[in-house]
Parts: sequence; C-alpha cells; structure tokens
Amino acid sequence: MQIDKDLVAASATPLVLAILADGESYGYAILKQVRELSGGELEWTDGMLYPLLHRLCRLGYVTTEWRTPPEGRRRRYYAITDDGRAALAEQRRQWVTVTRALDHVWRGPGGLMPALGEA
Repeated sequence: MQIDKDLVAASATPLVLAILADGESYGYAILKQVRELSGGELEWTDGMLYPLLHRLCRLGYVTTEWRTPPEGRRRRYYAITDDGRAALAEQRRQWVTVTRALDHVWRGPGGLMPALGEA
C-alpha cells in the first residue's frame, strides 16, 4: 500500500519526536525504526528525514552531537529536548483528536462500518 505523501508529512514530526523520546538515536537507526514500526509500510528516505531533523534542531526540539562509537563509524546523534517533549505532547493531543473524529466517521451512524477490504 502506498501511503499518501501528505499523511506521511503530517505524521513525520510526531513520529520522530516519539522515537527520540525513547532515547537518542542517529539517522539510519531512525529510518529503520520507522520502517519497523509501520510494518514496512513507511519507507522514508534520507532526503525526507534529514531536512526534518534540521528543522527540529532549528526549532529547539532536538539537539545533535557527533560521536564515534566503539565500532568506529562517526555518527550524528539526535536527542529530544524539553521543548521537543512539550511539542510532542501537543502533537499527540492533536492526533488523538483527529483519530477520534475519524473513528467516529468510519463507524458511521448505524454502527460499525465494514472492516477494510470488506464490502
């Protein structure tokens, strides 16, 4: 299934902030985690992730630090800030409202709508 690019873009910020709320990470690991969390449905590219991370840094939601781990490859690690946690909490409130509204619409006035794939 191809997920609409507008939906991917809208969900990118809260998804990255939520991943970083679980602990600092670096670009490739974030891409891998997004793919795993979505069951392979979201295949982000470097060209999507890094501009987002740079924007989150400019907003003060994320800090970055270059490190060379014991296995040797130098990586830029990202960590969420207190402002980033506050932004994540607000994004979560907004997404809960949106998903609640969609759930009500999809259930319809007469009860549950047929499950996806059913007619």
